[in-house]
Amino acid sequence: MKTGQSVADVGAGTGYFSTRLAKSAARPRVYAVDIEPSMVAHLTERAKGEGLADMTAVLAGDGTTNLPEPVDVVLIVDTFHHIPNRVAYFTALKAKLKPGGRVAIVDFLKDAPQAPPVEFRFTPDQVSAELAQAGFQLQASHDFLPQQLFLIYRVK
Repeated sequence: MKTGQSVADVGAGTGYFSTRLAKSAARPRVYAVDIEPSMVAHLTERAKGEGLADMTAVLAGDGTTNLPEPVDVVLIVDTFHHIPNRVAYFTALKAKLKPGGRVAIVDFLKDAPQAPPVEFRFTPDQVSAELAQAGFQLQASHDFLPQQLFLIYRVK
């Protein structure tokens, strides 16, 4: 991340990544997005309590992030399998990316020993096929995580 950029942490939960991003040297504008109202309330209180003025909790809707403005990066960690109608979701997500924006997906490998049930895990090719249908292309693939894939996409 570069200074002045913005990021959406989709499936933010308790804010593990959101708070770390907000505290990073780049000091990005962070949208901590979650579908659970209790998590959004927690994220709001956490941002206030930790003085993270550049972190805003956002209540996602069914099939939409509800981001108030386009962002430079969308981070989706261990949440890909929770997204319904992924091709439609990611097709709509393109409108919430700034020009040159990226989508980073981190999720469990198909053969990870400790992970959700196998039907909720995907190969990199499966993720890329769905995102290709939504108009994205793979920009980078990292393999340094022992049990997770780490894929970065750009709009075609």
